[in-house]
Amino acid sequence: MSFHALYEFLRDLQKNNSKEWMDKHRKRYHEVRDWYIEWLNELNEELAAIHEDYTDTPGKKAINRINNNLLYHPNKPTYKDHFGAGLDQASKQGDFYIHLGTSESFIAGGYYKPKKEILDSIRDAIDYNGDELKSILTKSSFKEMFGELMDEELLKTSPKGFSSDHKHIDLLRHKSFAVSHQVTQKQVMDDNFKTYVIKVYKEMLPFRQYLNQAVSV
Repeated sequence: MSFHALYEFLRDLQKNNSKEWMDKHRKRYHEVRDWYIEWLNELNEELAAIHEDYTDTPGKKAINRINNNLLYHPNKPTYKDHFGAGLDQASKQGDFYIHLGTSESFIAGGYYKPKKEILDSIRDAIDYNGDELKSILTKSSFKEMFGELMDEELLKTSPKGFSSDHKHIDLLRHKSFAVSHQVTQKQVMDDNFKTYVIKVYKEMLPFRQYLNQAVSV
């Protein structure tokens, strides 16, 4: 089994996105899923050896359901076009996310559109010591790996309780504090992909630690 087989399965699933097709190919799905879980188990062990505060997240816990939630999104297809997995999963904290899909593949982390109480905690941390976060975000290797913070939604004005001339108003206006690194299917299928994921994890770690500390205080 391989990532090539994983992508092949996803492509076939998207051409035949129905419960009937999945029922006929259930064995194939489980073979791909079980192989990927074992790969995640190996990655989980290697990440745990890097970071002493790493939260053990076995592959079976890390991997997300492939079914879309049709209760809240009835217009979505029955199944997702990707395998998603979140490692280093501490309660109420941002995980380290791997997304392998037919349309895009990426590695991400942080807090994407968090709840108000989490967003408030992050903004309080920026108000107290935004210089530390700014130094992480402007580090050359970090910028090369992730670019800028995701900025799909920004406040047009300053958030409640903060002045418009705040030193870090550019950060405070964010509604998400997350970064992403795109990878190609060719990179994923390379024999050294796990080593590459670990490199991305290390570069992202100070950013995630800053945010997680803000949320846990």
